Amino acid sequence: MRDYSLENILKITKERKPDFNNLLAVLNKKAPSRPTLFEFFLNYELEKRIVETAEQKESQYDYYRQVIMSCRYAGYDYAQMQASYFGFKTNEIHVKASVSANDGSIIHDRESFEAYEWINPRDVYDGRLEEMEKFLPDGMKLIIASNGGVLENVIKLIGFDNLCYMLADDSELFKMIVDKVGQSLFDYYEQIVGHDCVGAIISNDDWGFNTQTMMSPNDMRKYIFPWHKKIVALAHNAGKPAILHSCGNLETVYDDIINDMKFDGKHSYEDNIQPVEEAYDMLKGRIAVLGGIDMDFVCRKPQNEIFDRCTAMIKRTNCEGYALGTGNSIPAYLPDENYFAMISSVLTY
Repeated sequence: MRDYSLENILKITKERKPDFNNLLAVLNKKAPSRPTLFEFFLNYELEKRIVETAEQKESQYDYYRQVIMSCRYAGYDYAQMQASYFGFKTNEIHVKASVSANDGSIIHDRESFEAYEWINPRDVYDGRLEEMEKFLPDGMKLIIASNGGVLENVIKLIGFDNLCYMLADDSELFKMIVDKVGQSLFDYYEQIVGHDCVGAIISNDDWGFNTQTMMSPNDMRKYIFPWHKKIVALAHNAGKPAILHSCGNLETVYDDIINDMKFDGKHSYEDNIQPVEEAYDMLKGRIAVLGGIDMDFVCRKPQNEIFDRCTAMIKRTNCEGYALGTGNSIPAYLPDENYFAMISSVLTY
């Protein structure tokens, strides 16, 4: 019987040294020296459990040190985090079983746009990367995300219904808002992308529903994509790859993602849109495919079935331009042992 316990995983990772070059190989659409893991993020309780089990003591780390060490002990070659507390102020958002795409909106017209207080990301940078660099294990790098991407933050600021009306009624105002958000995110990445500890950046911006993009492809190309193209170019000019994390059905804009914006890797896949096995066959050699083992599948299926599907994916791809992980992230409701079964496929391969 296979052993999917955290204790067994820690026996393996104790000898498995981090090496960010493996993920770089994947992002270059090549095969790494060994199967490689990729995840957008874990969750606090899982991170805490991993670190405390590995070190046989209650964690004394602050949050970001815990993020780094949990990734190290789980077998990742990197840790993902935000570089500061930078974000966009909204009204209160009520979170229940789901979140309304209209809740929290604060900009509704030109008057409220002019009154909005835009935060300069340089004013809130707290030296986090310099501190974390001192603690980063040899071979590991950081992948830096933002607090949402261009479209996500525009929706938070104006609401999705208002976005649709504004596109029709006052597209000039809509572009002004997008450009303020885009420039702020560009400035956020610009101040950190040159740090040695930063191995890559990730643009985390959900663009679609199960069936289509949230705006028409032409409107996405006109307003949203140009800022992502600038952010990717910023990373490339610093010698760093850029990853796109975006949920939804993006079939109509894959050429934009690959040929125009020139992202190096794409993350977030869902079986009811397109199973990652099919996505890999379609995208192989064009862009790295990251993660993709469906969240519902990892939550509900027996551990052996999870392990077997993941092992089959490793064999199918030979990890050439592929790193294994879930289709999205590791939320608190995903059973830890199911997660351990998934990563065991990489660690024991």
